[in-house]
Amino acid sequence: MSPDVPSPDGPDGPPQWEQMLRAMLGPAADDAIREMREMGVDPAAMAAASGLPSDPVALQQALSQVQSMLASSGDQPVNWQMAHDLARQQAAVGGDPALSLRRAKDVRDALSVAELWLDAATDLPPAPGTAHAWSRAEWVEATLPTWRTLTEPVAASLSAALAGALGPAIGELGGALTAVPGDDAAGDPTQLLRGLGSAVFGLQVGQAAGTLAREVFGTTDIGLPLLEHPSPALVAANVDEFAEGLDTPLEEVRLYLALREAAASRLFAHVPWLRAHLLDTVAEYARGIAIDVDHLEEAVAAIDPTDPTALQEALSGGVFAPQTTPAQHAALARLEHALALVEGWVDEVATTAAAPHLPHAVQMREMVRRRRAAGGPAEQTFASLVGLELRPRRLRDAATVWAHLTTTREVAGRDAVWAHPDLVPTSEDLDDPSGYDARRQAAVDESADLDRALAQILDDADGDAAGDGSSGPQAT
Repeated sequence: MSPDVPSPDGPDGPPQWEQMLRAMLGPAADDAIREMREMGVDPAAMAAASGLPSDPVALQQALSQVQSMLASSGDQPVNWQMAHDLARQQAAVGGDPALSLRRAKDVRDALSVAELWLDAATDLPPAPGTAHAWSRAEWVEATLPTWRTLTEPVAASLSAALAGALGPAIGELGGALTAVPGDDAAGDPTQLLRGLGSAVFGLQVGQAAGTLAREVFGTTDIGLPLLEHPSPALVAANVDEFAEGLDTPLEEVRLYLALREAAASRLFAHVPWLRAHLLDTVAEYARGIAIDVDHLEEAVAAIDPTDPTALQEALSGGVFAPQTTPAQHAALARLEHALALVEGWVDEVATTAAAPHLPHAVQMREMVRRRRAAGGPAEQTFASLVGLELRPRRLRDAATVWAHLTTTREVAGRDAVWAHPDLVPTSEDLDDPSGYDARRQAAVDESADLDRALAQILDDADGDAAGDGSSGPQAT
């Protein structure tokens, strides 16, 4: 805040505009303030305006600055330019130097060795494409298109609800929202609020993607394939940081994580229905998000749109919290089951491939399992975006099922189960792995009995038709 502009809350407390922004964005508020300043929006002018609502000139000036910033959102539910810029900034926190040739070679060599070891542990061939050694910024650039697929459905739903409920109240500002010259839509309260929602989501997506870029090892850590065309990649800085403080040598840690990344990439590359199934389930969950409009309108009705304190209290009171429906609970259950199957298969295959070569394979398996179960700040940020946690809650059970199938069907038979969604283990199979084959055989027998019954019915019908249509010699 500029030193010659007094804080509306006095010298001992943060200004009201800052409190409002923190209530709306939480941890992303600092980045929002910085982003606004970089885009030419003066928070000091906004503070002056909020403290002087009776001054139409000052208020109009501040609102015009905000409108200019929001105009860059266009009609998109997420301001992707803002998301991209903030993700790059977040990824660079603490430093993100370009990889040296030697460091990049070490990563690619680990991925190459991992592919050789995996050939003995799975029938699925390597994913096509080149293996990558990435900086955090490169991870952001490669994965943002999938973040768009994941977050736009919920962003569109929440922005529409915000505009519908707050539009009339913001409209009461009247002349303060006069259109910016040359922008016919800038004075429309609904358009302004949609722009606000787009900017807020841009900040949140950028915060989530940038934070994840400092935590993930590759492109499949959260269970979802973040590349449209899967190929293995490791973020070198994150692998190195994970290895620090462990009793296991960096080279061994890198090889184990390379095995997991390469195994997951093989799975997503050669099981065509799997990636679409996971992303469609996330989208189904997001599209089902509903806002308690009555609650929202009731809260907004009592707000003076010119009173920042009143609006701040409404925003911080959970007014915009989405309501979870039974259909969403069902989608979440399907997603958690699919994530468990993927993670369990990767866990089993990668550790089997590592066991003959890496002395600490079992210990690293347990460390990765615990890390995945606990989640982290980035996963929590993602949960706030889409409304769900990407946790494979039954990872250990799923790994047990895949190990059982390896024993009973060998590697080729186990991997053939991925050929069709109807063949993969169900929740019942996770409860009782040893009964998998018996249940599948029972289903086959039931289908065969049904086919025989249908064939008998058709044969009888043909016989009856032939009898009705035949006739002996006609008397003359």
